[in-house]
Amino acid sequence: MKKNKLLTIMLIILVSITLIGVVALVVVTQLSKDGGANAEPSIDEIIEQSVDVPEISTNLNDRRYVKLSLKIQTDSKEAAEELTKRDFQIKDILVEVLSDMSSKDLQGTKGKELLTNALKAKFNGLMQNGEVQKVYITSFAVS
Repeated sequence: MKKNKLLTIMLIILVSITLIGVVALVVVTQLSKDGGANAEPSIDEIIEQSVDVPEISTNLNDRRYVKLSLKIQTDSKEAAEELTKRDFQIKDILVEVLSDMSSKDLQGTKGKELLTNALKAKFNGLMQNGEVQKVYITSFAVS
């Protein structure tokens, strides 16, 4: 009788340890998957989630003009599709923002950073599905 009771206790302990091990394995696996979600997207994902804005020419407020083209990176493929459909609104915002700037405002790295940050904020104001992550200037000339 005593041996039977001891065997039952050992079996319960063994099953408990196995169950704890399985639960720990599942938790660790789930945590490692979540860590991968916060990782930077690959270049293929960035391209898939980006929209090209073809070269546009417009006047600046100091009677000069600028020619530039952009690549707009979004947070999802669906957001990129929405942005593609809103191309006329994107161009309107681009003309609007640039018409308030002078050639001096666009000089150097800080000038271009000022432009891309202003465009990103305005573009995000349009978006219903997702958001703009970054605006890249792919060509730029002031005359």
